[in-house]
Amino acid sequence: MEILTGDPITTCLSPLVHDMICNVGFELREICDINSIVTQNGEVCWKAITDCVSYAESGQSLDYRTSVQRLGPVCEAIHLHILSLTRVQFEIQYSPWFQWTTNLELFLEIFDALESLQSAAISLSVMKLASCLERALGDVFLLIGRECPFLLRDLIASAELAQVFGHAVMDVLKVFMGSPQGLNLRNVLWHGFASPQDIPPKYCSAMLLLTAGLGQLLKSYLHQANVTLAHRPFVALTNLEDVTLFPGVTSEVLSALETVMMKSTFLLKIMLPYWEMAVTKFKLHRFADCTMLLLSQLEAGLRRVFAAVNKCPDRLLTAESTILYTTFDEILAKYLNDGSINQLPHFLGEPTMEEAAIHLRVSLAEGYTSRCHPAFQLQKQVLTCEKSLRMWPVLSLPEEPFQEADRLEGNSEACACKSLISKILNELYNHMPGSACTLNDLDGLSQEKWPQLLGGLCSSRIRTLFCPRVVLEVLVVLRGISSQCQRASDQVTASLQLRHRQWVERRLRSRQRQNYLRMLSSVGLLSPVIFLILLLLALELVSVHTVHSKSIQERQQYLRFLKLILQYTENLVVYTSQEKNKWNETINLTHAVLLKIWTFSEKKQMLMHLAKKSTNKVGES
Repeated sequence: MEILTGDPITTCLSPLVHDMICNVGFELREICDINSIVTQNGEVCWKAITDCVSYAESGQSLDYRTSVQRLGPVCEAIHLHILSLTRVQFEIQYSPWFQWTTNLELFLEIFDALESLQSAAISLSVMKLASCLERALGDVFLLIGRECPFLLRDLIASAELAQVFGHAVMDVLKVFMGSPQGLNLRNVLWHGFASPQDIPPKYCSAMLLLTAGLGQLLKSYLHQANVTLAHRPFVALTNLEDVTLFPGVTSEVLSALETVMMKSTFLLKIMLPYWEMAVTKFKLHRFADCTMLLLSQLEAGLRRVFAAVNKCPDRLLTAESTILYTTFDEILAKYLNDGSINQLPHFLGEPTMEEAAIHLRVSLAEGYTSRCHPAFQLQKQVLTCEKSLRMWPVLSLPEEPFQEADRLEGNSEACACKSLISKILNELYNHMPGSACTLNDLDGLSQEKWPQLLGGLCSSRIRTLFCPRVVLEVLVVLRGISSQCQRASDQVTASLQLRHRQWVERRLRSRQRQNYLRMLSSVGLLSPVIFLILLLLALELVSVHTVHSKSIQERQQYLRFLKLILQYTENLVVYTSQEKNKWNETINLTHAVLLKIWTFSEKKQMLMHLAKKSTNKVGES
């Protein structure tokens, strides 16, 4: 990448940020007595720490620079104290106070990293500690508050945490990682700005002790308030097959990667220790550590290319508190802040690595489509639900159920539903790619054709790189509809199987028998209705980006239409549950929603209609 040539970069921290982290905390040379900070039993004397926090003359806002300056000797004393302990001593003295984070092993690993004196390991430790602390503080917040703040700075500034730990203690955390005006250790590391040599080890030691001190304060609060701290469950990745696309990394590939690391201009030389540690962690099967390091360094590398191709070298550095950092949000945006087009996506369209050992991975990356994006997840949901529909059992039963089904044929509302289904399916089918056919009746689109139709639509590649909020809003509702369809389908399958078994075994009472007959009559109508909705979802997804061309009022009308369908599917889930069994009512619900779908379809305001208009204009021109 010739574009990345130039003078060697010594830091990605802007002058003021670099000064705050690397210099200010070392300006006072006084020696602080560790016994005034922590007792021999490991109890943190918070007053000695909070007294170092300085405030502006008004007394309302923090004086971050003076606070960092005065906390410097305290952090140094804590660091020397931590290094004076053996691992066993550290574990005995502090383990009980880390339990509130539910991650004791992490803090023992951080102690080992401090002992190793390896700068990259210490920086990684601060990243992990900050993340763990953020999660644990969120659990504490929920002792009092209802919805945990999304941003760490808002969490640390919350009245709820101040009620538990005290305002002065939370101000200490603001200095370390709650504000761009302070040390801001969490953000400068997680966003790839800080190199290993930028992070003084004493701040890692200080945060280690502060976490233990918070545990002590929390124990006192829980005892006084007579409450128990509940921990939120961690997110589990259940569909790992969706992301298992790339071949295993062999020793040959790792060797090639190590060669690339030494030569590539994508990597900043000051960040090389992180990359080396990432490879080491991978070899040790510490994949979470490896991922943390690589994510932050991917952002750092892309930021460098972003700054070069868009000719804005100042965006490579961290910014002051009054200016936003350049993060993934800006790096991968379609437009820059001044409205000009971001050149990075175009630049990255060309292969940037030609080493044979990683050629396969490059080609896979070039052909990759997002596996976790809501659009892909919706495609998967639609296909799964369609498969579930075809599993509704067609069972051999006595004549009585079929006589009941014949009775339904004469039901005026059911007949109206069938007529509407045919009309709407005809309309939808006209928007199938390459289709010029019409459907005379429901038999014209038999279940055998469903997989082919939906499979073709759901194999369409949906653009996900630039996905504005309005598109995501539509996808959320579409996925909600699909999820409710799946729930209804699963319930119907379970009910059919249960009632059929009970019918055959003659275990149904008279009222249950009649309800079973009504169920059999209704499911013959529900099956094509749910397929119709799945087809509608798939077609709208193909054209989802056209929602951007709607006016604000039109978008609101469109979202209201989708939410009507969502409400129908939610009601369907309730009515088809074994507790309710309101099968006649499902016909009423279905007729009402089909009328609304047909009415909206006639207005030609669906996304598939907009896409067709756009295509026609292109053809005419």
